[in-house]
Amino acid sequence: MTELTHFDGKGDAHMVDVSDKAVTARVAVAEGHIRMARETFDIIAEGRASKGDVLSVARLAGIMAAKKVPDLIPLCHPLPVTRVAVELTLDPALPGVQITATVKTTGQTGVEMEALTAVSVAALTVYDMAKAVDRAMEIGGVRVVLKDGGKSGRYEAQ
Repeated sequence: MTELTHFDGKGDAHMVDVSDKAVTARVAVAEGHIRMARETFDIIAEGRASKGDVLSVARLAGIMAAKKVPDLIPLCHPLPVTRVAVELTLDPALPGVQITATVKTTGQTGVEMEALTAVSVAALTVYDMAKAVDRAMEIGGVRVVLKDGGKSGRYEAQ
């Protein structure tokens, strides 16, 4: 296992120096879900949520969150994010919503944190918009499923 890069030789946290890394095209895809009661699922699917279009608002929240990662996570580099796509899919088998975020950049470090944050905030937004009818919703399965670009190359989850 490689060493944790956000700690120096003394064990102090620091921002990783990426100044000598090559600028390359980078992409990350993350996924997650929010599970809910069937009644809540039906309210969202039928567009009956009192706060409005849950999936559209959650999509926008996820996109906005990806652009704010360095403000939220102390050691993340500010990146020129070139694409953020957040997909929310109603899944009656959960019941709930499957969430996927794709983030791209051309830079010296990857965008995994941006993709993970987009998924997480989209899920939190669904929760916020539907909590009046279902406080027992459960957010889970948040993980990176694809990372490509840079020195470490490609990673695909199994």
